[in-house]
Amino acid sequence: MTDKYFESQVFKKVNFNEVGFEKGEYEDCQFINCNFSGIKFSNVDFVDCEFKDCDFSMAKINDTALKGIRFLNCKLLGLNFNDCNPFLLSLHFEASNLNLSSFYKLKMKSTQFKNCSLQEVDFIESDLMSSVFDNCDLSGSMFENTILEKADLRTATNYSIDPEINEIKKAKFSFPDVAGLLSKYDIQIQ
Repeated sequence: MTDKYFESQVFKKVNFNEVGFEKGEYEDCQFINCNFSGIKFSNVDFVDCEFKDCDFSMAKINDTALKGIRFLNCKLLGLNFNDCNPFLLSLHFEASNLNLSSFYKLKMKSTQFKNCSLQEVDFIESDLMSSVFDNCDLSGSMFENTILEKADLRTATNYSIDPEINEIKKAKFSFPDVAGLLSKYDIQIQ
């Protein structure tokens, strides 16, 4: 059970490492230029919140609800999204760094990733149906038994996706990065 309820509040330039983070439910709140790095969240609910220019590097989000959340220009290094509460999970990422993060086994249909760095991200067994990877760098990201049906990767770069072990029906790709579907064959495309 959550402790406190915060609605439509704006938090600016708060270093939660110094002041501590109050457990509770945050609805329609804005967090601008806040530091959450290394914070251990547990049973916190974020509903329809926006995080702008925030640092969540290596934060722990165990059983944290993320419903209708927008991350804009945030640093989300090494975040294990698979530890959050999956009920009504809804995320949007723009101009954010999610390197080394994990979405293992999460259902994230229609998730928007725009202008993001997604290097070495774990998407294994995730459901990313109809998701959009707009101008995203997917270097070293892992896709295995991942549902990418109807996903849009036309402007994504540096991905390596094996069509034999991932569901890619009606997904959208563009040349020359579509060669990332053939990388396991170690062939040369000219």
